[in-house]
Amino acid sequence: MSNRPVANDDTRTPQVVYALFLAGLVTANITLLIGVIIAYVYRKEAPPWLQAHYRYLIRTFWIGSLYFCIAFVLSLVMVGYLLWPLLAVWLGVRCVLGWRALRSGKPPARPTSWLG
Repeated sequence: MSNRPVANDDTRTPQVVYALFLAGLVTANITLLIGVIIAYVYRKEAPPWLQAHYRYLIRTFWIGSLYFCIAFVLSLVMVGYLLWPLLAVWLGVRCVLGWRALRSGKPPARPTSWLG
């Protein structure tokens, strides 16, 4: 990463995507789908440290989709209902950690992580 100051214009789009992901907690995940589409569109043009954020967001979507499917299947046998709140907490923590790094002008700490 360069030592230049972080311009608000550089970080505006990933901030919107993080907000859309968090809004997915109350919009039945519709905004998550919108957010991942935006991340796919903007990731190639971004500076390398912001590309790491887009990668992190895209991975968050796909890992979350996998966890969603697992929780759904397990809900058919009543076990998955315990996983829904954990999935919501996981998404919230992941977005907050990424957003904090973005606001600090840094890439996410562990963009390839499955947990946080």
